[in-house]
Amino acid sequence: MLQQVAWTVTVSLVFLLFLFFALVFLSSRKQEDYAPIIKKWYKARSWYFWTIVTTMAIVCFFTLSKLPYHMPHDQEASAANYKSVDVLAAQFSWTLSDEDFTEGDNVKFNVTSKDVNHGFGVYDENMNLLGQVQAMPGYTNEIYLTFKTPGKYKILCLEYCSLGHHAMIKEIVVKPKGGATNGK
Repeated sequence: MLQQVAWTVTVSLVFLLFLFFALVFLSSRKQEDYAPIIKKWYKARSWYFWTIVTTMAIVCFFTLSKLPYHMPHDQEASAANYKSVDVLAAQFSWTLSDEDFTEGDNVKFNVTSKDVNHGFGVYDENMNLLGQVQAMPGYTNEIYLTFKTPGKYKILCLEYCSLGHHAMIKEIVVKPKGGATNGK
């Protein structure tokens, strides 16, 4: 019985809503009466659209140019100061052309993959992500990092690459300036 009441009330309200819209439609004025209003609001919409496009272009320019995937702007003139290290990802290992790092080294990692996509992520001792880039077969991506403190850093795969993904870890040691090991 309750369902029948709900059904009757719903159908009645929908019918009344239909009658209301029909009344509004039939009593609306001719299109010519709306021409000045339409012209005014199309102008407002156009202004609004171009304001949003301009604002977003400015925001994109200032934010995307600061992404950490490119060489830092203050170092562009001195690209020769970066030590170039080739990185080859393969299921389930990382191979680096040079693993000798010292505190303060500016390193440009040239990252590629031998088999499937991998995510090259460099972490400090507290497992803070310092930088990451995709490792893809047939393509080399670059990432620029500066090792500011000595210690043990980890390279982890950030892209699921099959069953052994969890074991794809490489540890690198950054020595302090002067060669002292201070227990790390």
